[in-house]
Amino acid sequence: MLSVTSVGFIRWSTSPLLIGGGRLLHTTSMDLAARKGTREKARKAKVKKVVEKVGFIRHDLRKKGKLNLNVANKHIDDSWKQESKDDCWVSKYYKWRVYSVEEAVHCHRETHHPTVYNLPNAPLFAHVELNMQAEKATRFVDNFQRMVAVPHRFEHGENRNIIVFAKGQDPLKEAKDAGASLVGGMELIKEIQNGDLQLSEYPFVLAHPNILPELVVIRGLLKKNKFPNPRSGTLGVNLAEMIEKYAHGINYAAAKDEQQKDFGSIVACIGTLQMETKHLESNLAALLQDVNTMRPKREGKFVTRVLLKSPPSGENLKIDPFIYIPEEGTLGKKSSKANQSDAGIEEDDEQEEEPKAAAAVGGAS
Repeated sequence: MLSVTSVGFIRWSTSPLLIGGGRLLHTTSMDLAARKGTREKARKAKVKKVVEKVGFIRHDLRKKGKLNLNVANKHIDDSWKQESKDDCWVSKYYKWRVYSVEEAVHCHRETHHPTVYNLPNAPLFAHVELNMQAEKATRFVDNFQRMVAVPHRFEHGENRNIIVFAKGQDPLKEAKDAGASLVGGMELIKEIQNGDLQLSEYPFVLAHPNILPELVVIRGLLKKNKFPNPRSGTLGVNLAEMIEKYAHGINYAAAKDEQQKDFGSIVACIGTLQMETKHLESNLAALLQDVNTMRPKREGKFVTRVLLKSPPSGENLKIDPFIYIPEEGTLGKKSSKANQSDAGIEEDDEQEEEPKAAAAVGGAS
C-alpha cells in the first residue's frame, strides 16, 4: 500500500504518476489499448497471403464473377429434321410447322373465342429472334431501341404523351393539329427551367430545327436519349409525320442474351385479334422491314425466327419472315475488297501458270 507520505508528487490526469523512487505509473487504459492494437497489426502483417495459381484459361471461357456453365444454344435450327407427312406428329422429331400469317391469326382467334379464353380482342405479339453477330466473329450488334410507323393504328395501352418544341405559328399549329399533347417555344423552355413543368410526364420530346439552339439550356434536364436528334427521328421539319409515328407506331427494343451474346430477341405488339388479318400482316411487315435496317454487313441471316403469340395462350406459331425481308445479308466494304483481292491473286497465279505449262509442252515436243 502506498501512503501519502511516500508520494513525492501526485497529479490527477491522464499523464503518468511520479512515484517516490523515480518510477512512472500509467493510470490510463488508452495506452494499453493502443499497444494491443499495434501488436495485432504486427501479428496480421506476419501472416502470408497464399495466392492460388490458376492454370491457362481460354479467352472465351474467362467470365469474371460467373460460373462456367454449359449453356444450350438458343438458335434453334431444325432444317436437318424431316417434315411430317401426317396431321399428328411429335414436334421433337420433326420440323416446326410454318404457318401463314392468316392461318396463325385464325388459330389464335379460335383459342381466344368466348367459349375458351373469352378474350376476343387480345393483343397479338411478334417474337423476333436475331443473330447479333457483327462483321467480326468476336463482335456483336449493340442493343437498340426504335420506333416504327405502322400503316394501321391500334390501341397500345401505353403513355404516348408528346411534347413538341418549335418557333413560329405555322409549325406550332401543324403540331397541334397532328395530335401533340403540348406544343410551345421559348415560354415552354422557361417553364421547364423554373420547374413549373415536369418532363417525366412526356415520354417523347420532338422539336423543329429552328428552335434547336434554344433547347441546349434544358439538355441536362432531359433524360438519356431523350434530347431531339435526327438519327432517332425526333428532330425534323415534318412534324405531322413525326407525331404520327410516335403516337401510333410500334416501340420495340432488341436486347442480347446475357449468356449467349450472338442471340437477341424482340417482343413487339403488332395489333389486336379483332383487327383485319391484312392489317395485322401489314403491321408485321413494317416491323420486320424496320428491324432489317439494323442488319450488320455480313453474310448469313439476321432475323432467324419469328413466332406469333397471344397471351394467355401458350401457342407459339412460327411464320416465314423472309416473305417480307431478304433472308441472306451482303458483305461489308472491307470483306468485299478482301474477296476481290483474293480473286485477283488467284487470277494472277493462273496467268503465270499458263505460260509455264505452254513452255513445258513446247520443250516436250
